[in-house]
Amino acid sequence: MTCMHAGYGVDLFPKLWQVAPLFELRMSLMMALVLAVVFMGPSPNMAAPTGVTDEEAFDLENYSLNSEMDWENLDVNIYGDSYDYDDLDQEIEVGTVAPDPPSAASLPTAEYHEEELTLPPAPFTLDFKGPGLFGPDTGLGMPTCLLCVCIGGSVYCDDTGLDQIPLLPKDTTHFYGRFNNIRHVKNTDFNYLNQLQSIDLTGNQISGMDEDVFLSLPQLHQLLLADNNLQSMPELPITMKYIDLRNNRLISNGVHSEGFKDMSQLEFLYLSDNKLDYIPVPLPLGLRVLHLQNNNIQTLYEDSFCNSHDRHFIRRNLEDIRLDGNPLNIQLFPQAYVCLPRLPVGSH
Repeated sequence: MTCMHAGYGVDLFPKLWQVAPLFELRMSLMMALVLAVVFMGPSPNMAAPTGVTDEEAFDLENYSLNSEMDWENLDVNIYGDSYDYDDLDQEIEVGTVAPDPPSAASLPTAEYHEEELTLPPAPFTLDFKGPGLFGPDTGLGMPTCLLCVCIGGSVYCDDTGLDQIPLLPKDTTHFYGRFNNIRHVKNTDFNYLNQLQSIDLTGNQISGMDEDVFLSLPQLHQLLLADNNLQSMPELPITMKYIDLRNNRLISNGVHSEGFKDMSQLEFLYLSDNKLDYIPVPLPLGLRVLHLQNNNIQTLYEDSFCNSHDRHFIRRNLEDIRLDGNPLNIQLFPQAYVCLPRLPVGSH
């Protein structure tokens, strides 16, 4: 049998049988050689030195199993080049670490010169400008139709904290400015609003109005000014159908003489909870509701509701008259309501 190791053929086993007659030793040696060939493989470093024959490298005839290895005089270089273990002292560079960023102190600095400017606070005024996508600018940082709600021709500005009438879009037909802090209404607040039909300013603090504030509105027919502080009523257009001035401070001298006479379309007139001393006559024939309760009316006249010059005159439309809450006994003035289809509500 020939053992192949590192390219050399060695006839080992015939000589081993002669040197080691014991069977157990033979088997052990065979296993050791087989394991050495399997695990070591054909390594050039473990091959026999160059120029040495198989017989010289493996002197099996003179080999003694009982001899001891002279480890002190063993030449390790016979199995190949020696390895320089000093190379292990070199540092192994694993990777490149990013350098630390430069400190802020090492960076070049730029000099900035800032000057603080102190501006006087701008006055808070409603400085209206031209119309935009959401209606005219209110001067409050937003257009009217963002501050208020605009639906079709109706503008709702209820409870928005207004102290003046905002500039309204030109196509406004109904304006609601209820429950705000408006104190005065100017004659320029409703300029060029030719389609405006209704104004509701209930629940403000209005104590004054320019005299001709509503006369420029050709289609106005509904005006609600209840729960304010008005002592006088401005002149109104003859197109009025509905007037509500309840809970103000109106006095009789603050109502224009014959102020309602030409309002042929007027049907509803609410003047309760004021300080009126008498009924504002003459009243239009189309009037249906007249509320005057809780005033200071003390007397009635024959011409208050009827026509003293026409005994056959009948006021058919006026069906709801309230005079309760006044220092008045209506039984004392029967001639004042003989032309009415119903008796007024009041003290008897």
